[in-house]
Amino acid sequence: MARLEQVVSRLKEILLPALNSFGVEMVDLGYRLENRGWVLRLFIDKEGGITLEDCQRVSEQVGDLLDVEDLIEHGYRLEVSSPGLDRPLTREGDFVRFTGKRARISSREPISNQRNFQGKILGVEDHQVLIEEDKGVKIAIPFPAILKARLIPEFPGQKG
Repeated sequence: MARLEQVVSRLKEILLPALNSFGVEMVDLGYRLENRGWVLRLFIDKEGGITLEDCQRVSEQVGDLLDVEDLIEHGYRLEVSSPGLDRPLTREGDFVRFTGKRARISSREPISNQRNFQGKILGVEDHQVLIEEDKGVKIAIPFPAILKARLIPEFPGQKG
């Protein structure tokens, strides 16, 4: 497992600057063995959203870069896609960018006697994510305490 984590870490080091130069951000990178073989899954985003053309362009350029770097010892399938409407929130900057949007957040340890929160992101202050829960309670969640966070898809006309 350590070897796999080293490969993913090295891939991130190589891909982050390249993706930034393409005008996109890396939301997540996964590398795992699935039923049909090894898959390198790259989720990208940019202001205004990702198009199919963006995914195709990034896939071609990342594929070429990975061929040159030759980090992966065996055959794999590269998949490049958008993170979807329920985009994961992994960096403090994500919570700043999506202030005003609704999210689900799970914490490593209980905060105010709970671990799962759902509501509107109010922003980030002193490395704490501020959220107003659906029941109107405002909570500050220390960023390092966040185990998992995702946007909640919102649709026109939906009451939230």
